Amino acid sequence: MKQSLQLKLTQHLALTPQLQQSIKLLQLSTLDLNQEIERFLQDNPMLERADEPEMHLPGDTPEYAAGESNAEHAAETPSTEERSNTAEEFSSDDWGDINYSNTPRDDDEDGDYSQQTAEIPTLRDHLEDQLRLLALEMRDRALVSILIDNLDDDGLLTVSLEEVLETLPQELEVEEEELRIALRHLQNLEPIGVGARTISECLLLQMAPLPTTPTVKLARQICERHLDLLAGKDYVRLKKLLGCDEETLRGAQQLIRSLNPRPAAEFAQSDNRYIVPDVVVKQVKGTWVASLNSAAMPRLRVNRMYANILQQHRENGGSQLAMQLQEAKWLIKNVEQRFDTILRVSQAIIDRQYRFFEHGEVAMRPLVLRDIAEVLDLHESTISRVTTQKFMLTPRGIFELKYFFGSHVETEAGGECSAIAIKALIKQLIGSEDAKKPLSDSTLSEMLAKQGINVARRTVAKYREAMQIPPVNQRKSL
Repeated sequence: MKQSLQLKLTQHLALTPQLQQSIKLLQLSTLDLNQEIERFLQDNPMLERADEPEMHLPGDTPEYAAGESNAEHAAETPSTEERSNTAEEFSSDDWGDINYSNTPRDDDEDGDYSQQTAEIPTLRDHLEDQLRLLALEMRDRALVSILIDNLDDDGLLTVSLEEVLETLPQELEVEEEELRIALRHLQNLEPIGVGARTISECLLLQMAPLPTTPTVKLARQICERHLDLLAGKDYVRLKKLLGCDEETLRGAQQLIRSLNPRPAAEFAQSDNRYIVPDVVVKQVKGTWVASLNSAAMPRLRVNRMYANILQQHRENGGSQLAMQLQEAKWLIKNVEQRFDTILRVSQAIIDRQYRFFEHGEVAMRPLVLRDIAEVLDLHESTISRVTTQKFMLTPRGIFELKYFFGSHVETEAGGECSAIAIKALIKQLIGSEDAKKPLSDSTLSEMLAKQGINVARRTVAKYREAMQIPPVNQRKSL
């Protein structure tokens, strides 16, 4: 084959570092964004937070005093196009803070919303404190401590005494009867029901101090032998097996419901996660308007002192500082663009779903990513990134932006009904049903059809299960 040279023209999309960073910041949640910015602040001396005091070189006269307001400085801040120039073309005015909020920021001490949670003692600490007060031999106290270490988060002993015995060294010569005695000591501690090996035993321990009335006696019988029938709400069979009337069975059921099958739940170390909404929705002169939440937005600027050093020593090199200055400017611009995109998408969603803010879920309209993408002339993937882990604070609560999107079902009139609206209708119908005669999925389907919404029974069942609503037989009560 003969070799030759050919000239060929092709088109391809090159992802520049700035574009890659913009895409990455867009899909980050508020928490992840702050972590990413902290990393940049540690690695890049050219970048700093706008709420930190500025550093100046000796003899350096700043362009504006530290006490000037953000509004006064904003008038001197160059445009985005000017800030996107190369490092060699920057001027002494080419830095400044950014504040994306369209409402004034309150920087006083009242604006500190940091959460401080009280330290909750663990279940083990609580039980060990009680154990130290008991007049027990050291060996017995040690065996109770071993059982405490085998409790689960609910305070139940889910392993058998034989399994606990196998884990102990043989030279201790511990017998199973010793563990049984230690278990009785454990079950006498608070919270009552701790150390139970089954749910049935846990409920019986809690009923042990109660006087033996017909209701308590029946409740004990149910917990001992028929707890599965009560859970399945098979009341007809329960009355037949126990030989009781409906009134007595109802009293026993109420007593059992008042007990706690998870006695140690209050000691569980909960991992509280606080959502900071990116957007706040308010009604202004009859129109629903979105605004950015200043508490969720970092305020960044280029470090004035290092920028002056670069300007004064530009002829002596300074390529590393110049690169870091460019990276700082990129980050500031991309963070600004991120919040601008979130605001645009949020307002487009509000314009489409304004009925939701006025009437609730039943008024939700069908909406897909493509609808918003076409309105804003953006790609669907961009809308997907913007609506993931971004939250909107509304008068009806906090919602993820993705919540407002959903499939649709055609109505008899030829229109469309959102799946979220159908779920809300199903929830309303079930909420108003007769507890003695709950509505089946088929009945719910027929009731929706009367409202012009044709939904199959299996679809009703799918929506009901998605809302974690139990089936008709488990919703029935006496």
